[in-house]
Amino acid sequence: MDNRAEVREFLTSRRAKITPERAGLPSGSRRRVPGLRRSEVAALADVSVEYYAKLERGNLAGASPVVLEAVARALRLDEAERAHLLNLARAADGSDALTRPARRRTRDHWKPHRSLQWILDAVTAGPAFVRNGRMDVLAANPLARAFYADLYAAPGNQANLARFQFLDPASRRFYPDWDAFADVAVAILRTEAGRNPHDKGLHDLVGELSTRSEEFRTRWGAHDVRHHGTGTKRFHHHAVGDLTLAYEGLEMAAEPGLTLTVYAAEPGSPSEEGLRLLASWTATQDAGGSPSRRTRSG
Repeated sequence: MDNRAEVREFLTSRRAKITPERAGLPSGSRRRVPGLRRSEVAALADVSVEYYAKLERGNLAGASPVVLEAVARALRLDEAERAHLLNLARAADGSDALTRPARRRTRDHWKPHRSLQWILDAVTAGPAFVRNGRMDVLAANPLARAFYADLYAAPGNQANLARFQFLDPASRRFYPDWDAFADVAVAILRTEAGRNPHDKGLHDLVGELSTRSEEFRTRWGAHDVRHHGTGTKRFHHHAVGDLTLAYEGLEMAAEPGLTLTVYAAEPGSPSEEGLRLLASWTATQDAGGSPSRRTRSG
């Protein structure tokens, strides 16, 4: 991906989101741009207008950590946005060797070692799986494979959560809060693009989704990023119905770039019973194949 264009569009979009009032500046009555002016960001960051304009044109090469932190503060960047800016700066400096594809495991070049699969399979009360930054599901326990039965059943999907989200109509049923899930999916991919700008597989995926989904294309243009670590989500599984599940996403220290996600239901809740039913449903499937789609709505 074009680093200069990424930098330019990211900084411009963040500046457009900050109102003068939020930045503690007078709003005035004759503003021709949304958000702050370049001169106002420069003043808040304590750099010259010319220098900030250079940064916003996409030239982050050589920018010091002090300047980058000052720009992050001026634009009120959250932790995910700040990390994204620093990743873009590292790529601009050519110092992104630590985030090149060799460390960002792909489906073609990574297989779970036996002990990891044992650990996943030991989680029996909830879905547990490992994904990369492209949202490929690389390893899963049996309950996760049953939970994501539609994902695995989709022809040509290759167990990619983003492709399922935007290209498979089944996702509209599976995710009751589809728009929120779509926002998260794109933000994860945008974050990965900043961390790993040389990943051809990611480029290809973004190109495919941009071409085939207006919903994706619009969100991708917003340049939103986020950290996705913990929370609660709602699902509708075709075999067991509605589920409300808590999740934790854990970065794998031994496998940089991979995330272990585990879902769990509140003890004693209908969702806990739903996961028990899903485990029983899984046991009825053919031992050697992926669970197939059903029409039952639960």
